[in-house]
Amino acid sequence: MRQVQSSEFRVQSSKWFYLLPFTFYLLPAFIGCSSAPYTPAPQVLPQNIRKVAIETFKNSTVYYGMEEKLTLAATNEFIRDGRLEVVNPQEADGILRGEITRYVLEPLTYDENHVVKEYKLWILVDIMLVDRLKNEVVWQEKNLEGNYRFFVSNIPGGITEEEAREIIWEKLARAILKRTIEGFGAVTGISEKKVPPKTE
Repeated sequence: MRQVQSSEFRVQSSKWFYLLPFTFYLLPAFIGCSSAPYTPAPQVLPQNIRKVAIETFKNSTVYYGMEEKLTLAATNEFIRDGRLEVVNPQEADGILRGEITRYVLEPLTYDENHVVKEYKLWILVDIMLVDRLKNEVVWQEKNLEGNYRFFVSNIPGGITEEEAREIIWEKLARAILKRTIEGFGAVTGISEKKVPPKTE
């Protein structure tokens, strides 16, 4: 009787032995399913917004006139893209509002006389889209960053600070359009901790 039970035990054990490799193959799949990272749904542009108005940006820096430059660059970028019609505020479905919050000119490299020969220019912008009819914020992006490294103009290939700003306006305009059309995650603002102290 004991021999019969022993043989049955060996048969059952051998079955589990053959199934054991398949268990190891399936285990990562179950673990992967249970620990998959949460990915929020993208916040895309609402269907009712087909026309936008771009208000003149606010400027909280001491550098006068930059708000007009960025407003013009953003308007031209939206017109060039053509997916959203740019209209006056009374006709718009959505209104873009923004503010230039930071302007930092950071020295990067110096010559043998300790004169700066290369800078990095940082410009940060807060931007939001408002549903005009509902008077609700559709989305907002804090600290949208435009930056550019450049050599000073007296070095071959160098440019002026004004020319560096023009490059940044174009970069920011493209980022604002992308954030508006493609939604959350298309572009993101940066932490102010990464930006050097204000120079104005």
